Amino acid sequence: MGLLLAAFVLAGCWGEPATGPVPIRFGRDTCDVCRMIISDPRYAAQVRGGPKHRAYKFDDIGELVLWLDKQSWKDDPKTEIWVMDSAAGKTWLNAATAYYLKHSHTPMDYGFGAVEAAETGAITYKQMVEKVRERGSTYHCAPDGTVIFDRREFRKDK
Repeated sequence: MGLLLAAFVLAGCWGEPATGPVPIRFGRDTCDVCRMIISDPRYAAQVRGGPKHRAYKFDDIGELVLWLDKQSWKDDPKTEIWVMDSAAGKTWLNAATAYYLKHSHTPMDYGFGAVEAAETGAITYKQMVEKVRERGSTYHCAPDGTVIFDRREFRKDK
């Protein structure tokens, strides 16, 4: 009986943390929107929220922004948004306090990379979100669930 109880206690230690970003296995984990492999750490993003305060992973901050807009819990103060530092791809930053530089190529072509401190040409999270919303979905991943590759459309739910 004692061994069974110890197993349950230890299992809880290896589960997802209650707050903060979770580790991403780059080259293995997939984006929660487009299901493409998250391969470039410099543009990875996460949001933690919802009824179970679960972590959702993304390969581009633009996908996170448009996905989060559709969630009923998006404005819940407990919602956490994290983005990887685009300079080295090793440090998670609070997305709301990070700054964003225009990058010529990001995984889903939204074109923003996060940096920790303000620098020439950097914009705030709020400004980046507005630019992503103005642009809308990139050709790679449409908001209706259609993923477009080489001009062929596939429905993720079929």
